[in-house]
Amino acid sequence: MWPPGVVGSVTHHDGYRAAAVARRTDARSLGIDAEPHLPLPEGVLELVALPAELRRTAELSARHPLVRWDRLLFSTKEAVYKAWFPLTHRWLGHEEADIAVDPAGGFTARLLASHPGVPPRGSRGAGRWTGVRPHLRPGAAGRAAAGRRAGAGGCASGETRMRSSRTRCVR
Repeated sequence: MWPPGVVGSVTHHDGYRAAAVARRTDARSLGIDAEPHLPLPEGVLELVALPAELRRTAELSARHPLVRWDRLLFSTKEAVYKAWFPLTHRWLGHEEADIAVDPAGGFTARLLASHPGVPPRGSRGAGRWTGVRPHLRPGAAGRAAAGRRAGAGGCASGETRMRSSRTRCVR
């Protein structure tokens, strides 16, 4: 999908589209997702969340009831999957990544699976999320060999924040 030397990720749903790209020298992989800021359908959270994630989501919901933490967790797992798949060409199940969402706009993903070409089981990666109603937008990036990160966050409506050696918003 991407030209040689480029990594990227796309996301879309009704009325919203976004893409993030970076040079492969800046990031091994990218993952972004966007979801409507609505509750997940009944029963979905229990299918995709680990017990610790369910507990953390309930705690966040009690402290910050205006954010749909269930949908944000789901969307963050999707962003992590999108960063994982291009590196492994293998599915990453919802139970194979433990996500801890920070209400300040970050998240940590701990890999519970292993595969050649990706950090070992137990490794942690970080990403950012933004919530601009009506959308939640998390992004994850794999580190490049040089140690720089690329990621995706939020800018104005319809724009995506691109981070590499510099930050800019693109439509």
